Amino acid sequence: QVQLVESGGGLVQPGGSLRLSCAASGSIFSINSMGWHRQAPGKEREFVARISSDSGTTYVDSVKGRFTVSRDYAKKSVYLQMNSLRPDDTAVYYCYADIRRYWWENLSTTYWGQGTQVTVSS
Repeated sequence: QVQLVESGGGLVQPGGSLRLSCAASGSIFSINSMGWHRQAPGKEREFVARISSDSGTTYVDSVKGRFTVSRDYAKKSVYLQMNSLRPDDTAVYYCYADIRRYWWENLSTTYWGQGTQVTVSS
């Protein structure tokens, strides 16, 4: 069984910062990519950022220069540092991880966290 638990969401004023955390636990052999998606009210879920197993990063254009994704391999965790937040960043943020649970698995399975609310408002 694998769980991803997120923390760090909340209410922040425009221009402020938040740091989201997500930790994976359970039966895990290896983790490939980790990252974040978000879903704003009335909109589809969208990709935000990812970090690969060799620490390569990718971002959606709207957050480039403002958000930074990082990971701690020993803690099986991924983080999202969000600076210069704007009202249109308001959404539920979901972390994900591509996990191989056992050494004999050739392919990873994507697991998701439960989501954490980020609200940017004055």
